[in-house]
Parts: sequence; structure tokens; C-alpha cells
Amino acid sequence: MSDFTRRRGAIGYLLLIPAALWLVLFFVIPFYSLLATSLYDPAGSDFRGYEMTYQWSNYQHALQDYWRPLVRSLVYGGVATLLCLVLGYVLAYAIAFKAGRWKNLMLVLVIAPFFTSFLVRTLSWKLILADDGLVVNTLQAVHLLGPDGRLLATPVAVVAGLTYNFLPFMVLPLFASIDKIDHRLIEASSDLYANPVVGFFKVTWPLSLPGVVSGTLLTFIPAAGDFINAQLLGSPNQRMVGSVIQSLFTDANDYPAAAALSMILMVIIVGMVFAYIRRAGTEELL
Repeated sequence: MSDFTRRRGAIGYLLLIPAALWLVLFFVIPFYSLLATSLYDPAGSDFRGYEMTYQWSNYQHALQDYWRPLVRSLVYGGVATLLCLVLGYVLAYAIAFKAGRWKNLMLVLVIAPFFTSFLVRTLSWKLILADDGLVVNTLQAVHLLGPDGRLLATPVAVVAGLTYNFLPFMVLPLFASIDKIDHRLIEASSDLYANPVVGFFKVTWPLSLPGVVSGTLLTFIPAAGDFINAQLLGSPNQRMVGSVIQSLFTDANDYPAAAALSMILMVIIVGMVFAYIRRAGTEELL
């Protein structure tokens, strides 16, 4: 091996140092701190702080006490992800294949909500779904809601807020994947006597799967851990696990329970991600 090759290899490793330091400082150390906090003795707090006693029972107690918001978060996140996939795929397909010279403008419109605060966007949904708002009045007029029916403080409002806020995370990966599909492959399916529906499921859908997997992961992971939508659009009956963790950390000062619940959520999501990717047959995304 020449000296030039060795120097190039050494430079490559040196270039990895900033990224490695970033990961150590902002992932490894906080992750270790969270794991350690989850094993503190919840009854051993004094003016010096919690004591490390390796209380694995914290995980059992966290599951027993908060399994309902945990399951609720996974369900809400899953429903919102499915809605984002249906809406986002149609939109991404239209932008990629039908937008023409308006493609760039439509992409800007997709990411335009990011120019506004997440909190402001969620509060706007609170106005849209208000009891005396246009949406509720219209649904009552067509008898889809009763005279006293409402949308706020219901699962519908929470899922609607999640779907709206995380829809761009679905659209952009889908567009990037669909836009790379060779149109000649779709035309070839027509030449082989496939109708548009069969051609879509035989050609377009399989070729867009990397975008589908990336989009669903980018949508489901933050949606399952979100707490703003449930807090502003829901009620205590729609409380999600993110709200519970935030409350345990800031209000109850029960750091071990909050950390244990955070670790449980993390392990569940990571396990679901690996199972989903293996099921989808796109392990290369890892």
C-alpha cells in the first residue's frame, strides 16, 4: 500500500471525528443519562438527588401505570401515518407525474407550513375545529354530527392535527422516490395489456417502496411521541405518552418513572421499525 493511499485513509478517518463527537455529545451521553435515570431509586431522593440502586422494577411500574397512554400513542400515530400515506401518495404522485412546470411551486407549498411555528399550526386547528366553527356547523347541517356534537377534545381532532403536522414528512420522501421512476416502465406495462390499476400495483408501487418506508418511518416515529396535538386538541381522555413523560419530568419530578417510560417507548418504536423494514424487504435502508 502506497503512502498516498495511507494518507487518504487517515484523512477519511479524521473527517469522521466531528460527526463522531457530535453523536457522542448529543446521543450517547444523553442516552446513557436517560438509561441511568430510569434505574434510580424513586423513593431514595433527598437533597443530594436520586440514588443509583438499579431499580429495574421502575419499568414494570411504568408499564402498569401508563400502558393506556402508551397504547393510545401507538394507535394514534399509526392511524395518522396511514392517513398521511394515502393523502401523501396521491399528492406526491400528482407532483411527480402531473405537475409539469408547476412542480417546484407545489413542492414549496408542501414545505410552506414549516415556515410557521409547530405550536401556531396546531392552535390554528383548534380554531378550525371549534364548536362554533365552520367545520362543525357544516357537519351538523348535513347530520354527520348531532346538535351537541363536537370535534375538539376527541380522538378525531388529535389524529387530524397529527396528520396535518406530519404530512410533509411523508410527501417529500414519496416524491423523491416516485420522481425517479422511469416512465417507460409504466408505458411498458400498458403495452403488456395491464390496465392502470394492475400497472400501478405491479410497477409504480414496488418501485416507490423505498419512499413509502422512509415516509412512514419519518411520520410514525415523531407522531407516536408527540404531545402538543393531544394537549391542545384533545382532553385527558386522549392523553398521549409524550404528555405523560413531559408531566412526570416537569410537574411530578418523578425522573425515574419518566426515564423508564421514555426507554420503553424507544425500545418499542425501534423494535417496530426493524420488524417493519424486514417485512417490507428494504433492509438496505438501515
